[in-house]
Amino acid sequence: MIIVLNGYPGVGKLTIGRELAKLLRARLVDIHTLYNLAFALTEFRTPEFRETVRRVEEIADDLIAALPSEIPVIFTTVLTGETEWAMEEWQRFEERSIQRPPLVVVHIACDLDENIKRIQSPERKGKGKLQDAEVVRRNHASSGPLIGGDLPNTLRLNVTALKPEEAAEKIANHCSALLGATAASG
Repeated sequence: MIIVLNGYPGVGKLTIGRELAKLLRARLVDIHTLYNLAFALTEFRTPEFRETVRRVEEIADDLIAALPSEIPVIFTTVLTGETEWAMEEWQRFEERSIQRPPLVVVHIACDLDENIKRIQSPERKGKGKLQDAEVVRRNHASSGPLIGGDLPNTLRLNVTALKPEEAAEKIANHCSALLGATAASG
């Protein structure tokens, strides 16, 4: 199973992903794990940046392929729009899910005020993560839809009033129901 937690910065993807990984005994691959080397050694959005990310993802894909098939893999990401890069990244998730079906997409969102509060938390600063409230305002006002919303296994989850453990439990229940339906039809 490949689970993609897709949402804008500061909604709680990594925190929820950690809780979900515990519940499902899954492996968690945070977007920053894949991107940090590129951020450290190249300029964002340059061809060198993208190539570095591709190479890191190839290493990750090799390691994922070596895992037992029953171990779910959870990814956190921000994929939106129809850019070449977003579509390439989305294709990677689809390819991964061929080897580890099903592909489960979770669109994680929260209300504007909560998103601003979360993005400005001191924990994010210590991890070198985005803390700009203006980016959050722009995302809420004008960003396009997250990729993967048209899939039948997509779960849309507003986490404004949920604790990370509660959100993870809802996602785990969704995944269990999908696996049960797959087993019944197979």
